[in-house]
Amino acid sequence: MAENLNEKFDKEQARRDLYELFAGITTADDFEKLLADLCTYTEVEQLSQRLLCAKLLLKGYTYNKIIEITDISSATLSRVSRCLQHGSGGYREVLGKYNGGEGQDE
Repeated sequence: MAENLNEKFDKEQARRDLYELFAGITTADDFEKLLADLCTYTEVEQLSQRLLCAKLLLKGYTYNKIIEITDISSATLSRVSRCLQHGSGGYREVLGKYNGGEGQDE
């Protein structure tokens, strides 16, 4: 981070610092507290909604059923689906590691 007040803000370094901070959090309670301060309630709700949609897509639920369950917009659901199909693999990998294998193809 820019320790010296004369340094220019380095967006890439700030992003890496954020990822490192997230990676170092070891309890859900600590993560909840950080997200409560870092994000609005709506942003946290949207993140959790997207994660649920990814889980449901991986389980084979249809778009219509997911929209019915989560009330997510079709555009956002489509984005989640594209990320599952063509993204970095984050949903599958992280759900697989940290959510009882739910990110793995069944």
